[in-house]
Amino acid sequence: MSVDRFLDALRAERGASPHTLRAYGHTLERLTNQVAPRPVEQVKRSDLRAFLFAVARDASSATLARHIAALRTYYRWLLKTGRITVSPAEALEPPRVGRRLPRHVSVAEADALVTLDSAVPNALRDKALVELLYGAGIRVAEASGLDRRDVDFGTGLVDVRSGKGKKERRVPLGEPGLNAIRAWLDSRTDASEAMFLNARGARMSTRSMHRVVRDQGRLAGVDGLHPHALRHSYATHMLDAGADLRGIQELLGHENLSTTQRYTHVSVEALLDSYRRAHPHAKKGT
Repeated sequence: MSVDRFLDALRAERGASPHTLRAYGHTLERLTNQVAPRPVEQVKRSDLRAFLFAVARDASSATLARHIAALRTYYRWLLKTGRITVSPAEALEPPRVGRRLPRHVSVAEADALVTLDSAVPNALRDKALVELLYGAGIRVAEASGLDRRDVDFGTGLVDVRSGKGKKERRVPLGEPGLNAIRAWLDSRTDASEAMFLNARGARMSTRSMHRVVRDQGRLAGVDGLHPHALRHSYATHMLDAGADLRGIQELLGHENLSTTQRYTHVSVEALLDSYRRAHPHAKKGT
């Protein structure tokens, strides 16, 4: 089936994340069901518009934009591989999606998270995970793919081998993070190479990591915490402390500086807030 081959190509050639593969697969499965018994390779632009109209009834603008991205990528692949001669999805225009500032925690909230002393099962593992996500700013999928050998305690560097697009990079991790990982590893008696394990002794999934971060956040008084918020916080706090934006781009593994620049908006908001609270003219509303 062309959809399966497309997803395989997306994984092999572009290093697409499991999340992207699931999302694109879901879009194409919904489209397949709607146009059946015709194959999706034979649909027209009017069919895609009808599909998106049905989707839009219970989807946000961001979700609709993701569906359109999946359709355009899929039909471009069909065109590239000679399965079709014209893409019916090329003229589809994604809706305007409001640009939200990245969620981040304050320095005080981050300190409460990483100094949390809990007696829950796997407390050492959970502390090491939170320290790593905040201390190194890596993605949750990258944390899931880490092995023991990827942390060099001598240099304080972490080798990220499963980065987005299969790009590798090295990122520094501070002493608190290294100590938390060392304590977690010293407590283990298994022979697994995986850095983080679930209750069954298998490599932790990103879903399990999301749950751990959410639960750790709740214990520290930070409700609704998401792993990506820790990555945002890592970048924001470094930027506020004077780190160079280009350097942060390298550490985060962003291909484009424009992606990293999203964090400047967070810092500008913090700066404006300080100005409004402290500057005499701002207090007068002039």
